[in-house]
Amino acid sequence: MELNIENVEILLLVAAVVAMAARRLKIPYTIGLFLAGIGLAFSSLTPEINLTKELIFTIFLPPLIYEAALYIRWKELRRDAPVILAFATAGILFSVGITALGMRFIVNWSWESAILFGVLIAATDPVSVIATFKEAGVHGRLRLLVEAESLFNDGTAAVAFVIALAFATGGQVTLFGTLQTLATMVLGGVLCGALVAGGVLLLAGRTEDHLIEITLTTIAAYGSFLLAEHFHTSGVLASLTAGLITGNMGSLFNSISEKGRGAVESFWEYVAFVVNSLIFILIGVRETRQDFMNLLFPISVAIIIVVIGRAVAIYPISALFSRSALQIKKTHQHILFWGGLRGALALALALGLPPEIPQREEIVTVAFGVVGFSVLIQGMTIIPLLRKFNEIAAPSAETKLI
Repeated sequence: MELNIENVEILLLVAAVVAMAARRLKIPYTIGLFLAGIGLAFSSLTPEINLTKELIFTIFLPPLIYEAALYIRWKELRRDAPVILAFATAGILFSVGITALGMRFIVNWSWESAILFGVLIAATDPVSVIATFKEAGVHGRLRLLVEAESLFNDGTAAVAFVIALAFATGGQVTLFGTLQTLATMVLGGVLCGALVAGGVLLLAGRTEDHLIEITLTTIAAYGSFLLAEHFHTSGVLASLTAGLITGNMGSLFNSISEKGRGAVESFWEYVAFVVNSLIFILIGVRETRQDFMNLLFPISVAIIIVVIGRAVAIYPISALFSRSALQIKKTHQHILFWGGLRGALALALALGLPPEIPQREEIVTVAFGVVGFSVLIQGMTIIPLLRKFNEIAAPSAETKLI
């Protein structure tokens, strides 16, 4: 059913109550929302909203990626770019390889299904990761590494999924064609994001009305994504690029007024809360509709090999930087490993699989099983882990976005 105002109002009321209760109980509010969604599924208040790829990709993902990118500073990103890019490229390939091999030889899926599942489940999800780390109050290099990696992993997974889907549906996959697709999607997405962000900043510089400035940043978030998708490039990378440019160049060129900066920050903080709330509640509702009992073995195998794949992605790559200025602390490595939560991105890709894909329904159900484990078990234990390693800073004012 379509996303109508009645359903949204019910979900927002639930989100507000759950957020207050979670604060009192001192549990991550994302966990509370997920559990609330499961509870709603068994009540008469169940929202009749189908969690689809289009809903996640077109409505939920662009503002969350854009809002997260607004916080990332150029200077910090440049310094740790080699580490972040290594995790987002080689790390993804390691994870995909381990997961695909496990699903092929242990669960006996076809190569097409195993590779597709490996790609869609390999990337850490910015929706889950960023919400958890913001709530925990994590700052400094650790937060940059975790959030930037999840954002770039998101883009990598979306691009890799297109290639894997072409392979699975019998398309012609060659080395030259693969490199061409990669270049087109990555460069095209970055270009679309830069063009939209540049246009928005140019217009914002001609007004001091904070309401117009908020509107323009909204256009930057969605407009960059939709433009990139229209030209069959990466909408995820477009929104990421638009957020980075807006957040870092807005004040440099005085495009956003002083009053507008505070208004934009408050607006996007609220948008992130609303979208996160809707996503986690709807994931919880959809979890109850999956037939997990008949797929306990593949789900159990998938959870184990996904965790192993994440370890293979983090620890060996971190070792490459152990004798350089970019060395990653052991405690940070452990948090990067266990904080690699899966969520909305994996589900969006799984739900968007064509009907002719072998084991499609199994892939979707197993993906929901892995996400459920990630949100509940990893999500519930990541904050105690952060506390154990003394990574939760005392409350402080957030860095200004613009």
